[in-house]
Amino acid sequence: MSDLTTLTGMLARGGPALWLIAALSVLTLALVLWKVWRLALAGAWARGRAEALVARLGTQEKTCLPQHPRPVRLRFVTDSWQVLQSGAYGPEAAREEITRLAQRALTDLRAGLRPLELIATIAPLIGLLGTVLGMIEAFRALQDSGAQADAGVLAGGIWEALLTTAAGMAVAIPATVAQSWFESVAEAVRHDMEDHATRLVIRAQSAQGAAG
Repeated sequence: MSDLTTLTGMLARGGPALWLIAALSVLTLALVLWKVWRLALAGAWARGRAEALVARLGTQEKTCLPQHPRPVRLRFVTDSWQVLQSGAYGPEAAREEITRLAQRALTDLRAGLRPLELIATIAPLIGLLGTVLGMIEAFRALQDSGAQADAGVLAGGIWEALLTTAAGMAVAIPATVAQSWFESVAEAVRHDMEDHATRLVIRAQSAQGAAG
């Protein structure tokens, strides 16, 4: 109970800026948890099945494509191979379609990163604004007190004003780290897709050449 009272007291001392930063911290946590859940559902860390499927496709071994696969790499490999084997696309058109499939998958993986980037940008600015406003109020009180100014009161006003800057940075740093991590996951998926697409195109061309 005392911890809750202390937290509420600090928020009250920080003013509206600190309350806004507190709301951004809750939003950041929710976005991070939602993003981890979405990436897990998309199979962003599952690589083995897609790699095994690429290794089998285009060989003499008969391979059945999975139906409606959920992992993003496996879905990309399946859809790309169907494009290459459909006969409805020429070589250039097939590459364009495969590129479109990859871009769509990567767009889904990067969903939610813009809000994190925005929070990482504005949280320190809101904190700085709160600090500037707090400093203005502290020095205004110092001016009003005149010759009887109390250094302790001034110092208390200053540290209260600095609370918002510290809070803004405390929110921005985890948001930046989370955004960078999610970007690295999407980049790893992109690299794997490029590798899979190249190998599938080579396999399809080899199979067509052998058939011809």
